[in-house]
Amino acid sequence: MKSQQTMKPATAAKKLGVYLEATPEEFRAGLVSRDELNELQANPPEWLRELRRNGPHPKQLIAQKLGISTSGLVRAGITEALTTDQINAIKEENPDWLVRERETYKEFRAEEARLAEKARLEDESQ
Repeated sequence: MKSQQTMKPATAAKKLGVYLEATPEEFRAGLVSRDELNELQANPPEWLRELRRNGPHPKQLIAQKLGISTSGLVRAGITEALTTDQINAIKEENPDWLVRERETYKEFRAEEARLAEKARLEDESQ
C-alpha cells in the first residue's frame, strides 16, 4: 500500500495562496495530505474563500496585486500581511514608492524576457 504524501501547513498555505497565520488552528496544527489539499482546492470551505477574498494576504500575493516584486514591498517597509481593502487603498493612493517599484519591476521583467529570448536563440543556433 502506498503511503499518503503529506506536507507542512506552511507548504499547504503557500499552495493555497493564503497567509498561514490567518488559517484556522486545526489547519495549522497538523500535516496536510495531498488528498486534503486537493479537496481544499476543489471545494474550498468558507474560511478559505473568505481568506482568498479579503485576506490578510501573503507577501507574494500582495506584491502581485500591486504589480511589484516582493523586494519592492520590503523597500516600501511593508512586512505584514495586508487585507484586500488595505491593498486597494494603496492602489488608490498610488504613492510615489509604488510608481517607482512598478517601473523597476517592469524593467526587471523586460530584462528577464530579453535574456530568455537570447538564450532561446542561442539554443536554436546550436
